[in-house]
Amino acid sequence: MFEFAGEWETPINYLFLAVTGFIAWHGISYRDKEGKTDFVRVLFGCIAATFFFLVLFQDVLGVVQFG
Repeated sequence: MFEFAGEWETPINYLFLAVTGFIAWHGISYRDKEGKTDFVRVLFGCIAATFFFLVLFQDVLGVVQFG
């Protein structure tokens, strides 16, 4: 995903995984004081999880190849 970075591609991929993984975990597991979820946080958490798995499986593990 970050081919432009040259030799820094691997560290940037791992940093991207850490940030998007945290955003996904926080967005999906967030509850307010009453125990209710927030639609916008769940939505962006799912989007972050999608990008997390895309980079993980394609760029880091090399298991799949998307278009």
